[in-house]
Amino acid sequence: DFGNVGRRRLLQESASKEFGKFGEPFLHSIPFQILSWRPRIVYFPNFTADDVCEKIIEMAKPKLEPSKLALREGESAENTKGTRISSGAFISASEDKSGILDFIEKKIAKVTMIPRSHGEAFNILRYEVCQKYDSHYDAFDPAEYGNVQSQRIASFLLYLSNVE
Repeated sequence: DFGNVGRRRLLQESASKEFGKFGEPFLHSIPFQILSWRPRIVYFPNFTADDVCEKIIEMAKPKLEPSKLALREGESAENTKGTRISSGAFISASEDKSGILDFIEKKIAKVTMIPRSHGEAFNILRYEVCQKYDSHYDAFDPAEYGNVQSQRIASFLLYLSNVE
């Protein structure tokens, strides 16, 4: 027990240090709202600028293909028809010469506190009117899907356009 002397010294030392400075000012002002603790759902309004979203949309347009579906053992494309109706493209940050996806990837890593190395390529999806993806999990139960190469520990959704 150092009494008040030890406590005063600790406070003086900590007051002279700068905390929270790490050279990335955009992270200082990212507002968020906790929507749920279990499962954890965090909402980041205005996570990126409209012009950045437009550039990502333009980058993905020429690569869009009908979205694929991971099949459980015993399922086929025929008996799961209508489960997922959309267009999509996988684009990695390393493919993007503009650096936009690299910036977004870094920002996602910072706010989620999950290293970039744990991520996968961006799955950019386009849903037109009446298109959908039925309720599903973003992780695969090996008992249902067999041996899978990777498992997601989290999903980050970034809406590139306004939706109702």
